[in-house]
Amino acid sequence: MATQPLFPADVAERHTLSVIVDNEAGVLGRITGLFSARGYNIESLTVADVSEDNAISRITIVTSGPRRVIDQIHAQLERLVPVHSVTDLSELGPHVERELALVKVAGTGEKRVEALRLADIFRARPVDTTTRSFVFEISGSTTKVDQFIALMREVGLVEVARGGVVAMARGADAA
Repeated sequence: MATQPLFPADVAERHTLSVIVDNEAGVLGRITGLFSARGYNIESLTVADVSEDNAISRITIVTSGPRRVIDQIHAQLERLVPVHSVTDLSELGPHVERELALVKVAGTGEKRVEALRLADIFRARPVDTTTRSFVFEISGSTTKVDQFIALMREVGLVEVARGGVVAMARGADAA
């Protein structure tokens, strides 16, 4: 029988944070340093320039922890000088999350046919093909990517490269 946490506030929750920062050297190091110095885990991290003049980047961080830890992360991120804004998309409400992965599968005969069949079901597309292997590109929710990888283990998974979660609030307004 599983034990219940002493306090409901101690239940770990998954949160997706969108952090808008100056696009300059050292910013990513300062943000990841904040996490590592306090023992917080980063489950996924993506960074990309989002402005026409290359001055602003969006960092998308997926992390988990009790509510009080997430609040602390949020407050500490907002105090960093190059940070313009921190938005907890999980708290904000409806948002879109996607992840990209490249999945290499090797096999011949029935294993090869099965890999192609599963890829079709998951809408993964082959981006490289040899007589002995495929590299599939798959995008979607983290759950979808996880399920695809788990099934590919059964038919000859060789290697996985994941791009991390990107996320954005739904609707017409910026987060």
